[in-house]
Parts: sequence; structure tokens; C-alpha cells
Amino acid sequence: MMIQRLPDAELAIMQAIWKFGGEVTSAQIMMQLEGKKEWATTTVLNFLARLVDRDFLSVRREGKVNIYKPIIDEESYLAAESMSFLQRLHGNSLTSLVTSLYGGKAISQGDLNELQNFINQKAGEGK
Repeated sequence: MMIQRLPDAELAIMQAIWKFGGEVTSAQIMMQLEGKKEWATTTVLNFLARLVDRDFLSVRREGKVNIYKPIIDEESYLAAESMSFLQRLHGNSLTSLVTSLYGGKAISQGDLNELQNFINQKAGEGK
């Protein structure tokens, strides 16, 4: 299944749900977004409906309350989005991405050292 890219607002809703971990109500999502987003309840409900339509969430009704559950987990979404980003903007070149980040001062020498350690560790696992 190919995972669609989410608009920023819907991604914010999904991040709140993933952070909550498991089933959640719209009231719980509103509490999670408090102080971060100034959305009306109807706006959040519209985003939730879109996420259900896009197969990111399932919904079931308990009395007067809708219970939402993620279908797509955060790790799967981040992996798909990262691959798409790397492909679209850097032609699948990790070197191009790191060069761009380093040249723009978005990563430090310490970050590069951490990346080198990760590469060395993963290369050692393959032996």
C-alpha cells in the first residue's frame, strides 16, 4: 500500500494521535493540540473525517462519541515520507541531502560524527 503525503494540518492531527498512542477521541486530540493550534472543534472534526477517508484512521462509534484509531503508524509514515523527500529533492542521493544540509549549516560536525558512527555500526552488522 502506497502511503499518501499529508498536508501539514492533517499531519499535525496524526502526530497528536500517534503521541497519544492508541485509540483516541476528538476531545483528547483537542487537549493534545491545546496551546499548539487554535483550531475550532469543527475544524478538527473535518480533519479527522478526511483522515478516515484517506485510510489513515479508522473510526467507531461508542454512544455519542467517535473513537479514532490509527491505521498507518508513525514509523511507516515517516519512512515513506523520507523516501519520497529524498527521491523528489535529491534524486535518491543521500550524499546530496547531507551536502545540502551541511552547506546550509543545518547540521554540525557533531551531527556528521554521529552519522559516521551510525554508518560504521550498520556496516559492521552486515559482515
